Amino acid sequence: MRIPIILDTDPGIDDAAAIAAALFAPELDLALMTTVAGNVSLEKTTRNALQLLHFWEADVPLAQGASAPLVRPLRDAADVHGESGMEGYDFVAHDRQPLAKPAFIAIRDLLMSAPQPVTLVAIGPLTNIALLLTQYPECKFNIRRLVLMGGSAGRGNFTPNAEFNIAIDPEAAAIVFRSGLEIVMCGLDVTNDAMLDAEYLATLPTLNRTGQMLHALFSHYRSGSMTSGLRMHDLCAIAWLVRPDLFTLKPCFVAVETQGTWTSGTTVVDIEGKLGQPANAQVALRLDVAGFRRWVAEVLALAP
Repeated sequence: MRIPIILDTDPGIDDAAAIAAALFAPELDLALMTTVAGNVSLEKTTRNALQLLHFWEADVPLAQGASAPLVRPLRDAADVHGESGMEGYDFVAHDRQPLAKPAFIAIRDLLMSAPQPVTLVAIGPLTNIALLLTQYPECKFNIRRLVLMGGSAGRGNFTPNAEFNIAIDPEAAAIVFRSGLEIVMCGLDVTNDAMLDAEYLATLPTLNRTGQMLHALFSHYRSGSMTSGLRMHDLCAIAWLVRPDLFTLKPCFVAVETQGTWTSGTTVVDIEGKLGQPANAQVALRLDVAGFRRWVAEVLALAP
């Protein structure tokens, strides 16, 4: 039976690869997509998500989410993903529109009517998920788990200690980690190793339309290079759903620092149990890189 998922995303170039996997991995049933401000502004992430759904002719509803973090101004990653968030490919015009309701309400409505628990997959800042949990705590019963790309048990990639998705909205992340949901955290400990090598990247244009499009986007992506390899951060959250055997997880207590002058947005991952708190997340600490690359090649080959 396919796993029903809701994908909350901020496309973003590596998000495009993750969306492809969410759509075409046969194990998954993508029931709803929602957008959040993160890699670029909400207007741009929503436009990019609609362009991708149109490109794949995917019959998946999309709801537009939060345009800014809960209490902070937005800081984006246009320096990594380009000004538009998906530079390098000319998508065709279309007339798709997002749903008329905001993301956290769309997620709630789907959860409350779903016949079985649904998995939330969050690959951007956690603003929409925090709004859902604070406004509609009654829908938690139908959330199977939350799988997120974010955080780090070690160093950061946005500040010395903080990973981008958590650092953009630490207050939202703190709400999510305190929520009692079953959480699987795919942070930089595994996503920094999730590299697609130059040899495989060079084959993408001959793969299919999706390969041509991703190759064009990847050529503008600044998390690595086409010759040294590219990090597929967001794909790790989808990979865990389909191939959990590729990951080594450890149950840990995770707190999110919201106050520190230099450390705001840090995920404090208590690997050794020094804080005496019960585990609230399964934290991915190691990745079978060769297996991950094989899986990515398999799933992208299933796309049109």
